[in-house]
Amino acid sequence: MPGAPPFSAQHGFSARFEWGEPGMRALAPHVATIIIVDVLSFSTSVEIATSRGACVLPVPWKDERAGALAKQHQAVLAGSGDAPWSLRPSSLVAIPAGTRLVLPSPNGAMLTSIASKTGATVIVGSLRNAGAIGARCRMSASDVAVIAAGERWNITEGPLRPSVEDQIGAGAILSAIGGNPSPEAIGAIGAFEAARHNLLDMLWETASGRELVERGYPGDVALAAELDAAASIPVVQEDGFIVDGR
Repeated sequence: MPGAPPFSAQHGFSARFEWGEPGMRALAPHVATIIIVDVLSFSTSVEIATSRGACVLPVPWKDERAGALAKQHQAVLAGSGDAPWSLRPSSLVAIPAGTRLVLPSPNGAMLTSIASKTGATVIVGSLRNAGAIGARCRMSASDVAVIAAGERWNITEGPLRPSVEDQIGAGAILSAIGGNPSPEAIGAIGAFEAARHNLLDMLWETASGRELVERGYPGDVALAAELDAAASIPVVQEDGFIVDGR
């Protein structure tokens, strides 16, 4: 982020944590790996889809541009009448291997798209693959920034609303990474440790979780709460698609 003060980069720490686009832009020039966390539901959906052999192209908008991009890449647009798949994790559990899916998401996909242009390795992280990501990062021994996507107070606009499920998911990944976490990262780890023995109930009671439950999608929250259920690591490739980087 141009003009970001030096102290915002969390220098001297191997594992760093921030929120949203401004936080990512502040940390991106100083790390080798960026991990985007949007637990409900982008990150969870990407993990499930890619672990089943699908490729995901994240986009921050759901309009004619998304449809045009799907056509350009010979992909299917999630949430369209032509596809049974959507941003809901439960819709992706049986997605066929080889499917190319354009996945709109105003928060996680937006951050992933921006991060992919920084030159860093970009990973999509969730509670489901926190341990696997931690093991990969420990092996690489490079500096890491974990970015919680958060929500918006006015759906796709307005100021960032920090969402506790993303802080917990980021904390799970940072806990698995270990190393020398920044104070900001230690705070996220603390949120995870406070919730780890009651993850499902905690996620159900978050603002985002309650929204999904009230809309009739408690199963999506349950899938998102499955700590270390997967070994897949979604990694952004040069063409913009996310693939399983195992």
